[in-house]
Amino acid sequence: MTDFGSASGFWLERTVGASAGAAISLVYMLPMGRREAICRFLTGIISGLIFGGPAGVWLANRIGIAADLSPSETMLSGAAAVSLVSWWALGLIERLARRWGRRDNRPP
Repeated sequence: MTDFGSASGFWLERTVGASAGAAISLVYMLPMGRREAICRFLTGIISGLIFGGPAGVWLANRIGIAADLSPSETMLSGAAAVSLVSWWALGLIERLARRWGRRDNRPP
């Protein structure tokens, strides 16, 4: 039987990690408007929730600290890392599309 007692902690770790990654990203690449901020924040949260666990395990093994981290720390750091990367990727894609997407003389 699966233990669902720690399920709330599991989701809390992922949510906090993903939120932290998105918040840290604000310092490095500010959104240009409310819509961009909302889209990028939600992308960071969703990708951190989905890919936080595997990314945390991969990063811990890649760096060589997997034995030193608890499962909670691995989940939290993975969710934060994925959220940070997705925030940057979406912001970069959006800015490149804005720059190169309008070749005619229409105002943005």
